[in-house]
Amino acid sequence: MKWIIPIVLLMIVGSLGSALYYMMKGKGSGPKMVYSLMFRIGLSLVLFLGILLAYYFGLIQPTGIRVGTN
Repeated sequence: MKWIIPIVLLMIVGSLGSALYYMMKGKGSGPKMVYSLMFRIGLSLVLFLGILLAYYFGLIQPTGIRVGTN
């Protein structure tokens, strides 16, 4: 899990950069930009659900920082 999360985060940032490139490229690149943004949203959802499932199955643990204690 230590490697999967950063890799997916880098893929999300790369997809966002790709959408920016297609947006700046100009006329006629609309569908590519939309698909790139849809891919980013899909990756974000998969990452979020993956983190939830990893916590549920005990693959990752909370940090142990306690809120409101001295």
